[in-house]
Amino acid sequence: MTQPLIGVSTYLDTASWGVWQLPAALLPLGYPRLVQAAGGIAAMLPPDDPERAARTVARLDGLVVAGGPDVEPVRYGAAPHPRTGPPARERDTWELALIDAALDSGIPLLGICRGMQLLNVALGGTLVQHMEGHAKAPGVFSHHPVAPVPDTLYAGLVPEVSSVPTYHHQSVDRLGTGLIASAHADDGTVEAVELPGRGWVLGVQWHPEMGEDTRVMSGLVGAATAR
Repeated sequence: MTQPLIGVSTYLDTASWGVWQLPAALLPLGYPRLVQAAGGIAAMLPPDDPERAARTVARLDGLVVAGGPDVEPVRYGAAPHPRTGPPARERDTWELALIDAALDSGIPLLGICRGMQLLNVALGGTLVQHMEGHAKAPGVFSHHPVAPVPDTLYAGLVPEVSSVPTYHHQSVDRLGTGLIASAHADDGTVEAVELPGRGWVLGVQWHPEMGEDTRVMSGLVGAATAR
């Protein structure tokens, strides 16, 4: 059986290695390792001309939109909150184009943290720009339980309440067109969303790449293999 090619969006930042300090396309190692553990081949997708998004997606079997900086509030018609981070406009533009192309083509799509929030924004939803309790300390992941909504795509993958690695201060507010909530935290925060009737489309608020549970990524890879 051919392993599916799974594209993963990346950060843009300055990185240091050896004697070098240069602009770099970055992806925490947990992402490709999780794709590989689930049976896929990971391909990094650094920001590019959004006009190339459809051609890029056409070469893939599945797409992961990774975590990262806050989505710029202008994308959903809001003024910035004092706790909202600086914009990452190149990533916003590229990843929104990737999401649109994935939805148009029907390839399996997984949004992780920022990726889930961006999926919601792409479909006309809005975000809560700051909340407490879903990050332990700067640079330190927290854990909390997430409860699936019965009879959803997510519940089919993870049917029980599970503890997940989490690090975020923003969340879904108004759901985008067609999206439904498929998991919640104890405080009611929407922890997963999906798009019934549009193929395999799932967003999770937490960071599966920081844990040992491969079921969410295996769902994506399995759907990509079955296409």
